[in-house]
Amino acid sequence: MRIIFMGTPEFAVASLDALIQAGCEVVAVVTTPDKPAGRGQKMSESAVKKYAIAKELPILQPEKLKSPVFLSGLRSFKADLQVVVAFRMLPEVVWNMPPKGTINLHASLLPNYRGAAPINWAVIQGEKETGVTTFFLKHQIDTGNILFSERVVIGADETAGEVHDKLMVTGAQLLVKTVKAIESGNYTETPQDEIVSENLHHAPKIFKEDCRINWDQPAAKVYNHIRGLSPYPTAFTILQDKTLKIFSAGLQLQQPDISPGTFLTDGKSYLKYACQDGYISLTEIQLEGKKRMGIEEFLRGIKL
Repeated sequence: MRIIFMGTPEFAVASLDALIQAGCEVVAVVTTPDKPAGRGQKMSESAVKKYAIAKELPILQPEKLKSPVFLSGLRSFKADLQVVVAFRMLPEVVWNMPPKGTINLHASLLPNYRGAAPINWAVIQGEKETGVTTFFLKHQIDTGNILFSERVVIGADETAGEVHDKLMVTGAQLLVKTVKAIESGNYTETPQDEIVSENLHHAPKIFKEDCRINWDQPAAKVYNHIRGLSPYPTAFTILQDKTLKIFSAGLQLQQPDISPGTFLTDGKSYLKYACQDGYISLTEIQLEGKKRMGIEEFLRGIKL
């Protein structure tokens, strides 16, 4: 079965590698165009492109997915199936091209947490578990018929980054299982509207203002907010008129005797902010214009 793989970040590389290792015939890779990055604005390649170069796979990098040149190139590979992992929203002319369709790996238990940032939002909402789902693409994003899913536990103190790494591995395994099932014809499809799920959450793209901490909330909610945005795009507050990013922190459930948003520190070993019913004790932070550091190193270099 001839497969075209579409993806961009490291999360997608694990799935592409799993397909290759399982002996699947990946005939080409589609990824984003190179773009300038870093202080020197040097052209940067996606993680998927770097992997594809190492494996000597043909690469397509379309600016526009409806471009006649791209569509012609895509057709020339005569793929039976297209596999999408962390890529872009595809037009119908692309996802409807191969005879066996186009499947997607999504980092949540659909229909819950549809959208661009499912891992972040699951942790922010304090979920105890999440998972990965494979499904056929159709018109509306993340709504196609489900093929397979796998559950993954979210630890009480795990960050979005740690959950990402677990889902990356589990998702790669699930994708291989899905492709093998499609190849053999041994699968069933479950429409998402047949799945009864209470309190469905959405997972929209995260913007800067979503990352700003509101200290006037229960401490557990603030703690989940910090975990859910670590290590990227990172929760932040304002300290001495500068942005203070918070990568990790501890939760202390004791009634504060100071108002939410104010802090206590000994100037040496701890800095903790008050919430409605407890404190958030910062452990790893980055002040605007400075490097990322532990709290003791940070306190040695600043006067609060």
